[in-house]
Amino acid sequence: MLRNYSNSRTLGDNIKLGTLTAFTAGTINIASLLIFLSFTSNVTGHYAILAAEISKGNWTQVLAVGGWIFLFFFGSFLSNFIVINFNKKSKYFAHAMPIVLEIICLLFVGIYGQFFYQKTLVETESLVALMLFATGLQNGLTASISNFSVKTTHLTGTTTDLGILFSMFTQKKYRKNPELIARAKLLMSIMMAYVLGAVFSGLTYYYLEFRVFYVISLCLLVVIGYDAYKIHVRHFNTRYRYAKIYKRPNLVAYLYDKIHGIPKSKEKRKLVFDD
Repeated sequence: MLRNYSNSRTLGDNIKLGTLTAFTAGTINIASLLIFLSFTSNVTGHYAILAAEISKGNWTQVLAVGGWIFLFFFGSFLSNFIVINFNKKSKYFAHAMPIVLEIICLLFVGIYGQFFYQKTLVETESLVALMLFATGLQNGLTASISNFSVKTTHLTGTTTDLGILFSMFTQKKYRKNPELIARAKLLMSIMMAYVLGAVFSGLTYYYLEFRVFYVISLCLLVVIGYDAYKIHVRHFNTRYRYAKIYKRPNLVAYLYDKIHGIPKSKEKRKLVFDD
């Protein structure tokens, strides 16, 4: 999900990344709506609020909402900055680091909300700001590594693109286009995962409350852990094959043999005329 970059990504890579991150985005958005009465997975509504507060001359709220928008922007900026600057050193590190930062932000919101939250305006605005930064990190990462094919924190563009695609599918020549079919599959999977995440958050929040952010963090750990597992298993097998081919034993090959067992060598068949 995270190892491949830009045009080297497959449809499967994008669907896996899109569904898991869209599920978390939907969960975050509904949780923030129920707790703070504010959306935190997109900034479309915040732009409208910003304009309304400017027209009223309420400059304190203008600064607060403007800060929210900036933090979503800065999260996307930071994600792509990490990707383009560390991609040559380690693609996995560059692509996993924004997710790690997002997990840290969400865990802070969950822990603070569970043990310290007093429902003051300053606390609410600060936690909303932190969640917008976290979703900005996620949206920037998925868009950056997928060549802008995957955006999972809001469904405005997804719904628009699906409407366009379905109108194209009314003609037979477009229904047979594999690229358009793949795009539709990706967008449908993102949309359904987002809605499932939102429903899950709505159903479980009254039981979990702020602990729902621990569940979200666990989902994001799956994204990181999946690729870490793939990388280490592939490296393990490569080292093992190298040791067997070149007859150079190493610790990895030794451990592999201990775990899987050394295959018993078949007894050499003896021919009659060998006697």
